[in-house]
Amino acid sequence: MRSVKEGDKIMSLIKWTPFIEPSWVNDFDRMIEGVGQGFNFTPAVDVYQDKDNVFVETPLAGIDPEKVDISIENDVLTIKGENEKKTEVEEKDYYRKEVRRGSFFRSIQLPAHVLGDKAEAGYDNGVLKITIPKAPEAKPKTIKISMGKK
Repeated sequence: MRSVKEGDKIMSLIKWTPFIEPSWVNDFDRMIEGVGQGFNFTPAVDVYQDKDNVFVETPLAGIDPEKVDISIENDVLTIKGENEKKTEVEEKDYYRKEVRRGSFFRSIQLPAHVLGDKAEAGYDNGVLKITIPKAPEAKPKTIKISMGKK
């Protein structure tokens, strides 16, 4: 930290870090998340598209893909499941416990009208990737004007 003299005042410069929260904010968030039976979390997603498909990717490392439910209704994708809590020894004196266990749920409005019944999902290296074909767009129809006789 530096000081700058402005007139007769000496002011301290404080580095502005808009994306870094103070540690107490993170600790408070963790405390609130831990209230109740288990942890509920919302997985991060990447949604992108090409001309034919919409793609959704989400990291679900450590979660059994057989226990993940995926549904699509009215162009809204829903992913939900549970990360089973393994038996823990109560006597452990944790310094920090950040590994999340519990249920998760995520609904995403898709950017295009899709054919949900033709969607496919794959799981590789802890990442769930869903490919959803776009519905065929209504093709423009050319209408000719008929001319009446004079």
